[in-house]
Amino acid sequence: MTAYDSFVEYDSYSGLYSHDVNFDHFQILRAIGKGSFGKVCIVQKRDTEKMYAMKYMNKQQCIERDEVRNVFRELEILQEIEHVFLVNLWYSFQDEEDMFMVVDLLLGGDLRYHLQQNVQFTEDAVKLYLCEMTLALDYLQSQHIIHRDIKPDNILLDEQGHAHLTDFNIATIIKDGERATALAGTKPYMAPEIFQSFMSGGTGYAFEVDWWSLGVTIFEVLRSWRPYDIHASNSVESLLQLFSTVSVQYSSCWHKDLVSLLRKLLTVNPEHRFCSLAQMQTAPYLSDVNWDDVHEKKMEPGFVPNVRLSSTGDRSHTRTHTHTHIYIYILYIHTHKNMRERNIIFQCVCVRLEISYWANANQYFNNLTTHAHVSVNCHMTCR
Repeated sequence: MTAYDSFVEYDSYSGLYSHDVNFDHFQILRAIGKGSFGKVCIVQKRDTEKMYAMKYMNKQQCIERDEVRNVFRELEILQEIEHVFLVNLWYSFQDEEDMFMVVDLLLGGDLRYHLQQNVQFTEDAVKLYLCEMTLALDYLQSQHIIHRDIKPDNILLDEQGHAHLTDFNIATIIKDGERATALAGTKPYMAPEIFQSFMSGGTGYAFEVDWWSLGVTIFEVLRSWRPYDIHASNSVESLLQLFSTVSVQYSSCWHKDLVSLLRKLLTVNPEHRFCSLAQMQTAPYLSDVNWDDVHEKKMEPGFVPNVRLSSTGDRSHTRTHTHTHIYIYILYIHTHKNMRERNIIFQCVCVRLEISYWANANQYFNNLTTHAHVSVNCHMTCR
C-alpha cells in the first residue's frame, strides 16, 4: 500500500474527523511555530470564543516525507484519550489539501525553552512536574499507550505553570502482553532496553521505557544537563557499553530521597525500575504528596511562566517583533500559491502589526509591498 493509498483509506474512515466542524469555524489569531504534526497557529472558535492551538499539515508534504502513518497514528491515539496533564485533541478535520488538529492551547512554553532561557528550577517546582507527569504516564499506561518520546521539549506549561505532555507522533499501543520492538525515540532519553532489543532482537520493551525517559527529564530540568552524555550520533553499540560501565553522578545538594527516587527511575534493568503510580507513591520523597490535589491542580507551581495578554486577545511570551519579521511574512504571502494559507499568514501579519484584519486584504497587502525590495533582502538573508 502506498502512502497515497493510506490517505484514501483513512479519509474513508468516518470516525477519524469532526464532521460538524471545519476551518471556517475558527478565526486565526497568530502563528506560533512548527510542531511534529506541521505548522501551528493560535485560533479562536467563532461561536464559543474559546482559544485553541490549530496544527495543520499539507497532505502532499506528508506523503513526500513518509509521515502518513505516524500522523494518523497520533490522531487515532489522541481521539481515544483525555487527561488533565495531556495536551488534548478537541477537533480534527480535513479538506482537499490539508489536515487539521485543534488541541489545548498551552502558552507557558515547553521545558526546553525555559532551560534555554537559563531558568533555574527549584526542587519543589520540579517535584510538581514529576507528580503531574507520573499521573499522565499512569493514565497512558491504563490506555495501553507507550509515548516513547518523553523529554523537556514535549512537556508544555500552562499559564499557571502546570505541566502537560504533548507529541504522540511516535507513540504506540500494546495490549495483552505485547511488546514493542521498534527503535523509536530521542536517543538521549531512550531506555537501554530499546537499544538492547534492537541489537539482539530479544523480547522487546514495554511501558517501563517512558519512566526511564521521565527520570532523564527530571534530572535534566534540575541540573541543566542529562545524566548520560548521549548524542544522536552515538552508535547503539556504544550506548549499550555506556549503560553498563558509566554510573550516574547525582548532585550532593539534592535531598537523599530525591536521589533515591531518581535511582529507581534510572535503573538499567527495567524489571527493577519504578514504572507505575503505585510504585511512585511508595517513594519517601513523595510521601507528603496529596495526589488528589495534584490531579485537581490545587498544588501551586513553583515556577509561573511569563505570559502576557496582548492587544489582539492572545497570550504569549513577551517577544520583540521587528520589521524584518513582518517583511519576511509579507514575501511569503506574496509567493505562496495556497490561498487559504495565504489568508492564514496575512492574518498573522495583521496580528504582528496589532491592526484589525481588513476585509479588503488585497488593498492593504499592496500597500505593504511597496517595500518589496526590503522584503526580498530580508528573505534572502533569513531563508
